[in-house]
Amino acid sequence: MASDAPRKARPRSPGVKVRALQDLQPVRLKLAEAHAQAQALAAAQALAARQREAEKNLFVRAVGQVQRLPEHDQVRLSGPGPAPIALQRQKDNEAVLRDCLSDEFDASTLLDTDDALSFRRPGIGRDVIHKLRKGDWSIQREIDLHGLRSDEARVALAEFIRQAHRQGLRCLRVVHGKGLGSPGKTPVLKSKVHSWLVQKSQVMAFVQAKPAEGGAGALVVLLKSGV
Repeated sequence: MASDAPRKARPRSPGVKVRALQDLQPVRLKLAEAHAQAQALAAAQALAARQREAEKNLFVRAVGQVQRLPEHDQVRLSGPGPAPIALQRQKDNEAVLRDCLSDEFDASTLLDTDDALSFRRPGIGRDVIHKLRKGDWSIQREIDLHGLRSDEARVALAEFIRQAHRQGLRCLRVVHGKGLGSPGKTPVLKSKVHSWLVQKSQVMAFVQAKPAEGGAGALVVLLKSGV
């Protein structure tokens, strides 16, 4: 006959409990790691917010009071204006050049009265004139004064000589024409060019050009060396 007495529960083995605790340990570690990451993210976000606020305050302090643009948030800007022209300076420069080259200066007494009038400064030997005529110096640049009025030709020639000397050029050709188109076919510009060149301190000598280079309508000019 079976007994009706209740059965006693068997106690669990200590090994089962230990294994359960060991299974929970990785979960705890993951929870702790996630919590640390969340705290680090929150701290970084808070730091970034403080930096943005500090930069905003710095900008406000530097700029001061500002006014909001109209609702369309656009500003109409006119295009850049033309560069200013220093008209007065240009006139002053031209006046200086005109004053430096006088039409009243008589250069005829300084010219050598040979077959073709030539000029050489004191201290420049006749051999220089001879070499100029032979073409020992290559012509490096030229200016054509044809068709220019006297004032225009004077300014153009003075600037031409100045720039050529500044660039270290030595031998130039100046075309003044033969005056065939002038009233009475008198070469007015030719004598003025002689006078103007004599007045330029950079000019050491000049001779009439060879026929192939302009003949009586041009001069070959020698400038002093150096800048």
